[in-house]
Amino acid sequence: MGNSFASLRPVYVVDGRRTPFLKAKGPRGAFSASGLAVEAGRQLLLAMPFSPEALDEVVFGSVFPDATEANIARVISLRLGCGKKVPAFTVNRNCASGMQALDCAAKDIAMGRAELVLAGGTEAMSRYPLLHTPEMVEWLVAWGKARSFGARMGVLMKMRPAYLRPVLGVLQGLTDHVVGLNMGQTAEILAHRFGISREEMDAFSVESHRRLAAAADGGRFVGELSPLIDAAGNVYDFDDGVRRDSDMEKMAKLKPVFDPKLGKVTAGNSAQLTDGAAALLLASGTAVKKHRLPVLGRLLDFEWAGVDPAQMGLGPVHAMAGILGRNRLTTADIGNIEINEAFATQVLACLRAWNDGSYMKNEVGDFATGFGPLDMKNINVDGGGVSIGHPVGASGARITLHVLNTLRRNGGRMGIASLCIGGGQGGAVLVENVERADG
Repeated sequence: MGNSFASLRPVYVVDGRRTPFLKAKGPRGAFSASGLAVEAGRQLLLAMPFSPEALDEVVFGSVFPDATEANIARVISLRLGCGKKVPAFTVNRNCASGMQALDCAAKDIAMGRAELVLAGGTEAMSRYPLLHTPEMVEWLVAWGKARSFGARMGVLMKMRPAYLRPVLGVLQGLTDHVVGLNMGQTAEILAHRFGISREEMDAFSVESHRRLAAAADGGRFVGELSPLIDAAGNVYDFDDGVRRDSDMEKMAKLKPVFDPKLGKVTAGNSAQLTDGAAALLLASGTAVKKHRLPVLGRLLDFEWAGVDPAQMGLGPVHAMAGILGRNRLTTADIGNIEINEAFATQVLACLRAWNDGSYMKNEVGDFATGFGPLDMKNINVDGGGVSIGHPVGASGARITLHVLNTLRRNGGRMGIASLCIGGGQGGAVLVENVERADG
């Protein structure tokens, strides 16, 4: 399974910030993807004893940045005042883009190529574009080539009302065009395979909202969440996807979205389309000592796994198994776990698969049969994507930051953050709670 980079230089997380996760409600959101990341990064860097120019690089994940934000990491870096000399690059691994950014940054530090790196993820899903149909694109090309009045009239006569039908960019982005399934349909496949009922999905979702509301009321996001202020002076200081009045009766009234006749997956037991960003400051031990930086935790290892794209939601099982196996750990060694809630049924399927010895042996490998069971009491203790939302480029960074904060709060030593990834992959990061850097 390869070696962990833990045998190289230690990689520390100094601190992190995220924006409130704002539900996409129809109109374009108030903030661009780069604007969200800049606000998260600004609040983080303002608390540091060095200037932004001291960074060695900036790495951000984003799945579908706006056309005006090409290499969005560089846009973020320049807007943060890092200066022209600090290089920046953008990564895309679908839902795990924010985690991939952390992996890239951590490897550069572990290999001695960098000392201080700002890394994270961002997404403004409310700003995903409406696209033209292929027929409309061809018509527009023909119109542009027509020069004479007669030629233009000929092209005009070929226009059909169907050409004007918009193509939703968000739906295209959330569809695996290799297997011809959108993400909701892959969730339905998992529900069927593992016999997960609609009631189980809805109960999971109600609990996700309950946990998020309790965490917000209990101040568990203080120090992690940085408020936003838009151009009109409106303040956004909480995750507005939370539904405090969510209950089984309300959930039961929602109709299946992806399979209207036989489906179980609804808008209520799926992750919400959301805008948000998260930024983490990574540092070597040398940088920690030089700048006398606090340390939130340490990044120990990353794992990436491939699975059937039609059952992409099982990716966390394979990624977490790989990372535990390589580091010779069991679930008893892990204090808290974050599994991104793309769908309620997706997380439930991961638990069913993990606790099924035959699945672990036959589909993950013989090494994966002795890890111990997974229990929801230690997973997503403050809610997850069903309640908080899932801005696809940002979630990997958010859950990594939050599992570190949860470990610090609860006194646990090690934690895992993991995601399923559209296209049939899984990602996981192993983190450690350390009170101070020692090298």
